[in-house]
Amino acid sequence: MKKVLVDLKIVGGNPYNGLYTYCLQLGKRLLTFPIKEFDLYYYQPRKTFGLFGDKVKYVAQRSIDKYYRFGTDKFDVWHATTQIAWYRPFNKKTRFLFTIHDLNFLIEYPEKIKINRQKLRLIQQRVDRADYLTFISNFAYNQASQYLDLRQKPFTIIYPGCALLTTPVDPAVPAYVPAKPFLFSLGLIQPRKNFHVLIPLLEGNDFELVISGLDTDDYKNVITAAARKYNVESRVILTGPVNEKEKVWYYQNCTAFLFPSFAEGFGLPIVEGMFYGKPVFLSRETSLPEIGGEAAYYFDSFDPAVMQKNFNDGLQHYHDYSPIEKIKERASRFTYDQTAMGYIEIYKQLIN
Repeated sequence: MKKVLVDLKIVGGNPYNGLYTYCLQLGKRLLTFPIKEFDLYYYQPRKTFGLFGDKVKYVAQRSIDKYYRFGTDKFDVWHATTQIAWYRPFNKKTRFLFTIHDLNFLIEYPEKIKINRQKLRLIQQRVDRADYLTFISNFAYNQASQYLDLRQKPFTIIYPGCALLTTPVDPAVPAYVPAKPFLFSLGLIQPRKNFHVLIPLLEGNDFELVISGLDTDDYKNVITAAARKYNVESRVILTGPVNEKEKVWYYQNCTAFLFPSFAEGFGLPIVEGMFYGKPVFLSRETSLPEIGGEAAYYFDSFDPAVMQKNFNDGLQHYHDYSPIEKIKERASRFTYDQTAMGYIEIYKQLIN
């Protein structure tokens, strides 16, 4: 039987990271399809063995493997599921599939020239070894084409999915329950998420702004400083990370979901917000218009006056026309079943 190894090393790390969610959901959905052509092997830290049940064979990931690992030639296909997967087969026989999500470090930290060059060099090495490339959006492909030599390798765009479409989650009341109508945003508290530009939207109304996500950066201070500037500290709530059930409660009960990020390869939270039929307000940067399409509302710039007008006009349009079904239909286009099926077809191609 042919053997396909899927690198899911990320599931041993931060569970509030988008790459973790991607690898977790991909690993789950691959196992829901009957596959006769090959056996699946999941490459992940030993402490996470059993995460995907007993329908898959596990291979222990070790840090030393990035330098060399014996026996990689027993696998017919090796799938590196993220651009930060530094592990690869050390033989010419095994076909190598490499998935690139984004090069957002170039946008977020343009001043780190030496570090960024090093990251690009490592990613280029994986591209050079790859037999096939996949990207999680057209934006991700175009960005990679600009900064990497893709060497005319065969490639496919395979979007991530929204797990809520296949695995509904019952809401649970979170630790913080807003006392007033509220706006919701979600993501790691990092500069590229651009949360601080949302603060002026609280002028002239009584909304609270709830931002959920793991605080791993000093960027939190930028948000709180903006809240002080506009004298709305009491209405800007950073909850810290929330679990899936609490996140669903916020989605279901918010007035609108806001996502002003300026660097995203996909932007899963916007699909989740649309899943619940909420008005979703996005920046026009990187991949977000590609994912939100005509079902989302957009900030034409990050100027406070422009954002306020875009926001007020969008809420009025949502109130007048109630485009809930259109919004939900947009979300329904992104499923992990489609993601998994796309990769299964590529595994088959590479085996043959």
